[in-house]
Amino acid sequence: MSFCFNFDLPAQKAQADEEDGTGEKNEEKSRAALPTENKMKPSEPVKEATEHFPPSDPHVLMDAISETVTIGTLPPLHFLNETVFEKTASDREDCEKILSRTAEQRSDLISGVYEGGLKVWECTYDLLEVIEKDGETFGGKTVLDLGCGAGLLGILALKRGAKQVHFQDYNSTVIEQLTVPNVMLNCQEDDEDSEDDKEGEKQREDVFKKKAKGKEEEEDGNPPMKKRATDLSQNLLLNRCQFFSGDWSTFLTLVLKKNPSLKYNIILTSETIYNTAYYPVLHETLHQLLAPDGLIYLATKSHYFGVGGGLHLFETFVEERGIFSLSHLWDGEEGLQRHVVVLRIKKPKDT
Repeated sequence: MSFCFNFDLPAQKAQADEEDGTGEKNEEKSRAALPTENKMKPSEPVKEATEHFPPSDPHVLMDAISETVTIGTLPPLHFLNETVFEKTASDREDCEKILSRTAEQRSDLISGVYEGGLKVWECTYDLLEVIEKDGETFGGKTVLDLGCGAGLLGILALKRGAKQVHFQDYNSTVIEQLTVPNVMLNCQEDDEDSEDDKEGEKQREDVFKKKAKGKEEEEDGNPPMKKRATDLSQNLLLNRCQFFSGDWSTFLTLVLKKNPSLKYNIILTSETIYNTAYYPVLHETLHQLLAPDGLIYLATKSHYFGVGGGLHLFETFVEERGIFSLSHLWDGEEGLQRHVVVLRIKKPKDT
């Protein structure tokens, strides 16, 4: 299935500009305008935040077809195959109807309805590579995967020792049908590896004992036992996770209401600054939830055609607010330029 950005600018405003002859002037003005002046507001009401809980039955993954990404020394990350996911969309629960709407409109984004979470975007892989080179291990840290989609960034943090990982996406369908299953896939693998290690150690001990007694038995040719299913509700990794859907403003309210003292040591976010209309609430969410010495890893493109956002406009917005310092960790030079930047809360001496 082929997708593209598909946003319609307000037709009435365009017509008015043509009638009074100010079209070209307004176009030039809009290019230089501050992000808060962008008029691409969501077309539907703000989506209330909801917490989601994973099922305890691992058999929901029995027929899952997954793929794996491995980058350098990072642990393998498993996620549902995107093509298979699209082909089985009609069989999945989707109270938001985003699966059918994205297929009908052949679009990766429908502003205020669906914000792209079913696709693993290019900049996610950029951020994974930077984390691998940077040597971040997440050990003992509280992490937020903001605009998580498939959840690969949060899953990496989980596998590398994060104490707690929260996953947030705009759409509940994304969380329930993609993020949670992906986390379960990786947690199930961890369980199976642990069981294999225990079983392997037990078998080695049994063989050693038999050899010592001169009673080593010959192989009987029977196939190995099928790995038994485990109750994922008891999985230690999964118990470190929480899942949320909804608009950033309502997500912020919900999280602070549940735990007003919560601050994240690390916030991971990829391809979330494509729409300048979202900058104020995104900035407020980052400001309220980041620990004083925390880090925000942000992966993005220079510009998002047809949507209006991009790194330059976001940098300008951040600089004018004066809360964060922003530095570049990686800048891609080929094609549509991509970047990975890090944000920190400014110290008094930096202001």
